[in-house]
Amino acid sequence: MAGIPHDHYEPKTKGEKWLSSRLPIVGLLYDTIMIPTPKNLNWMWIWGIVLTFCLALQIITGIVLVMHYTPHVDMAFASVEHIMRNVNGGHMIRYLHQNGASLFFIAVYAHIFRGLYYGSYKAPREITWIIGMLIYLLMMGTAFMGYVLPWGQMSFWGATVITGLFGAIPFIGEPIQTLLLGGPAVDNATLNRFFSLHYLFPFLIAGLVIVHIWAFHTTGNNNPTGVEVRRTSKAEAEKDTVSFWPYFVIKDLFALAVLLAVFFAIVGFMPNYLGHPDNYIEANPLSTPAHIVPEWYFLPFYAILRAFTAEVWVVQFASFITGGIIDAKFFGVIEKPNAQPTTIEEDFNNKYSKDGGNSDGFYSKPDATPAE
Repeated sequence: MAGIPHDHYEPKTKGEKWLSSRLPIVGLLYDTIMIPTPKNLNWMWIWGIVLTFCLALQIITGIVLVMHYTPHVDMAFASVEHIMRNVNGGHMIRYLHQNGASLFFIAVYAHIFRGLYYGSYKAPREITWIIGMLIYLLMMGTAFMGYVLPWGQMSFWGATVITGLFGAIPFIGEPIQTLLLGGPAVDNATLNRFFSLHYLFPFLIAGLVIVHIWAFHTTGNNNPTGVEVRRTSKAEAEKDTVSFWPYFVIKDLFALAVLLAVFFAIVGFMPNYLGHPDNYIEANPLSTPAHIVPEWYFLPFYAILRAFTAEVWVVQFASFITGGIIDAKFFGVIEKPNAQPTTIEEDFNNKYSKDGGNSDGFYSKPDATPAE
């Protein structure tokens, strides 16, 4: 489906024309921020900018942490303590990275909920949805491997339990488990593999995010009424949309500022609130913690794990991913009603032009009839 008709960037100066003919990056940025956006988007559409911020924060803080981290079982825990105690601002960088992962998952779960609630997985946005789910799966892998890197008790035993699940996959489970671990058990090879993949995956996520944005720029944003924006002409499209800049950019930045105020308060005053105290104990293969609990964003999957045996869990998880989240057909109960407006403008008029509204959808008092 073609994009929504709108004005495109036209270079004016000689320098702009020279650059545009060789590398049209200014035009690309213009089309990105000036994309026509449905007028009726509510506050559930703020999570995109929050996710973009979180990804940038995780990559930047992660690169700084890597400069001081040592991926070796004998030195990993000590290197994290070195970051916390001796590196200038190291404790803040680590807490930003640690709590940034939680903010990332809060935002992505809200983003997914909004997509399910408003039917953003339906045609013509299936590809956008599938790319989003691939991003989510990569996020889960990145977060899990990152949790192993501090090499505390929860890190070590969490890695032992989760990688053991792959061994339950019929026929190919043990080779996959050995490939992940780099040997028969969680050891130095495992830590090095997880460190390498934890560093690589965010850049893969960033690439998929670009494709994700490209896909929804092609189909256009979904909106609360589920009405498709008119695409027959620019004039028709303008009846349903406004440009992303400045209207929704300002709204998104305001929402981001509010969330960041809460986020930095948590980082500054209670950075370990969502952590586990056992992870401040160095990993000991001879001492199993009384309770092995993952990070909060993995708790739904942990509940599934505890409800089934390993073999059944693998089947349930595979069915959940292939037949549930990616395809989303079983969310058909959240369907739009049969009778619905064909345009955003019509929907607005239907709601507000009755009982005293005029044809433009704005309230007006009826003409007074003088008493005889």
